Amino acid sequence: MSDKLMAVYNRAEITPVRGQGVWLYTASGEAYLDCVAGIATNGLGHAHPKLVAALTRQAKTLWHVSNLFPVEGQVTLADKLCAATFADVCFFTNSGSEAVECALKTARRFHAVAGDTQRIDVIGFAGSFHGRTYAAINAAGNPSYVEGFGPRLPGYVQLSVDDAEGIAQAVARPTTAAVIVEPVQGEGGARALTGEWLQTLRRLCDDNGVLLIYDEVQSGMGRTGRLFAHQWFDKAAPDIMTTAKALGGGFPVGACLATERAASGMTAGVHGSTFGGNPLAMAVANAAFDEISSPALMDSAWASANRLRAGLEEIARRYPDLVVDVRGKGLLIGVKLVTNNREFMAAARGHKLLVAGGGENCVRLLPPLTITAQEVDQALDRFDATCRGVRLAIAA
Repeated sequence: MSDKLMAVYNRAEITPVRGQGVWLYTASGEAYLDCVAGIATNGLGHAHPKLVAALTRQAKTLWHVSNLFPVEGQVTLADKLCAATFADVCFFTNSGSEAVECALKTARRFHAVAGDTQRIDVIGFAGSFHGRTYAAINAAGNPSYVEGFGPRLPGYVQLSVDDAEGIAQAVARPTTAAVIVEPVQGEGGARALTGEWLQTLRRLCDDNGVLLIYDEVQSGMGRTGRLFAHQWFDKAAPDIMTTAKALGGGFPVGACLATERAASGMTAGVHGSTFGGNPLAMAVANAAFDEISSPALMDSAWASANRLRAGLEEIARRYPDLVVDVRGKGLLIGVKLVTNNREFMAAARGHKLLVAGGGENCVRLLPPLTITAQEVDQALDRFDATCRGVRLAIAA
């Protein structure tokens, strides 16, 4: 590893040089079954032909013009996203973190232009993750991400999702602007919130004039069997939502979606992006959206998710000394372990299986939505072999 790179990553000791579908290959030809998928980003797997074609076509015509000029692909994708969701308007970004920044600014700006300048507080939740920009880390409040970066930003409050009374009291405060929550926590340990919980939060926000923000950067774009995770439930739609990761199928792109009312303060000049919504990103994202939102892919992904979940639960029954719980929703699955999750991830790589880490000592399985039944079974075999090897190592 080069000493010219900032030492902020603890990278795995393999170097992929090529990907195809659910598989990653090293220069020596070793094949790894990829259940990380760029951290739930390569929703259609590696080198999907429709994405390759869209990017190639666009690369031959126009790469970048900035948002000083109209970008046709933005109009097309915004129409698709709004038609498929609660939203009326979109703002395009380069990443999930930037989409979260836009969402937070949109919420505070809404109250400011309405004359409620005291409403700046944003309520978040323990175990959440909203990205690595400064406002995003303060919204999540994870100590390991905020320590050493100076004073905490004012107006960010974290609560437990289990503290119903505390949530109700915080939402009712006259200084509260918004609540931000992941319908399915990703890095926090693949914790899926219930429809009842989300519906209660929606009612609390409505009753107190507070905006509700969903962070669906990881749980969105088909990951849970619906286009967005909150769509499993009636009467739970947000005012503002962020998406990214699989939105571009591996190409950097994100979006902040909002109702017309929630975005009423986002007028000319108050926000912007040089690269956000560039022609290359829009070409790929439009192709990815069309493919991911197709009923056939959704049905296939849901079947694969159920097969993977059932197999992991069976493994958990065979290894109660290693596995505490199987959790999550759809193809965002967390396995809570007894043994150290980082050591388990390394052991899995020894069986040519790539899994991600997560909070509460979980490993996450986030395979492409295109994973087949046969590939699910291969992932389960390799996960089982990893458990068996870890058990033997502990016994030795």
